[in-house]
Amino acid sequence: MGDHKEQPLRVGAAVRRRRRALELTLAVVAERSGLSVPFLSQIENERARPSTSSLEKVADALRTTAVELLAAADPACSVDVVRADDPEPATPGPRARSLVRGHHQMHAQEFTGDHDAGREFQYRNDQLMYVADGAVEIEAEGRAYRLGRGDTLYLTGGVRHRWRATVSDTRLVVVAVAEHIEAVQDRRP
Repeated sequence: MGDHKEQPLRVGAAVRRRRRALELTLAVVAERSGLSVPFLSQIENERARPSTSSLEKVADALRTTAVELLAAADPACSVDVVRADDPEPATPGPRARSLVRGHHQMHAQEFTGDHDAGREFQYRNDQLMYVADGAVEIEAEGRAYRLGRGDTLYLTGGVRHRWRATVSDTRLVVVAVAEHIEAVQDRRP
């Protein structure tokens, strides 16, 4: 018996986020799409499921594609368990294991061992790094931070950083707001 069940996507929130990001009213989207304001409101509030044709009209009105709206859609209420003993590909050396399956507003990964310490990361949204076991050194904003078991480091979106394990069998958990979410306001001066 599996712990994961596919749930239907809730596209309404993705439509609302896109419309608001473009600073459009429902009336403007209705005019552009040829759909009624009440119907668009029902879509955004998950009281109506648009047909493929209607979703394409909405996507065109929002200057995107139906595929992009579906990719940004929220899954319906769901519960998913990722077991520690779920089969993973047997690979020697460092491993990365996803702790969240599917397309969600949050991503989490567990890194075991070391990885390419020269690789630099920069995420659009905020993230939290938690050392479950071992120790790491993280370089961010020109400073080095040494973290041991139980320590966390919070990085706001846009911070360039790199990390390396300083103890063998280190386990680092990285939790981040998904890249498709517009969670960070423009930080430009």
